[in-house]
Amino acid sequence: MTERLELAHPDFVTIDTIGLPGQRTFYLQATQGDVLVTVLIEKEHAAAFAVTAHAMLDEIGRPPMEPSADSMGLIQPVEALFRARQISLGYDQVRDRLVIVAEGFPSKEELPFEVRIWITREQTAALARQSASAVEAGRPTCPLCNEVILPGEPHICVRGNGRKHAQV
Repeated sequence: MTERLELAHPDFVTIDTIGLPGQRTFYLQATQGDVLVTVLIEKEHAAAFAVTAHAMLDEIGRPPMEPSADSMGLIQPVEALFRARQISLGYDQVRDRLVIVAEGFPSKEELPFEVRIWITREQTAALARQSASAVEAGRPTCPLCNEVILPGEPHICVRGNGRKHAQV
């Protein structure tokens, strides 16, 4: 048996991070009335959501006016209900809403938990842009070798000099 929380008409939804590049934690967060739901997610979840949401909107039709992704930061305090092991995105044609389903375990002793967040096309478009922006705001990668450039450390590019030198 799975415990479930469902937000049918959220007022706010975001995917954002806390922390410095390389040490960031990603969260999916939504509100409906007085209910605030926060789920800890992986960077890969955020990246996959952005790609999938854009593809689904291309397929079902984009909203006439796409809202800005401004002011989509996390609402404090950020206290995750659980860590998501899987996030999926679906579409209900009758409701004309997309649904984000986050599944996980609050703790080892508890039953599986699921959060369903039903969002409009407008919310989906803004959330996809916000999610992609959060993913891209991480550590920069070298344009030649695609390796992560660590802040405050020299980058030795394999393609830039033909070999990688070990740091001694």
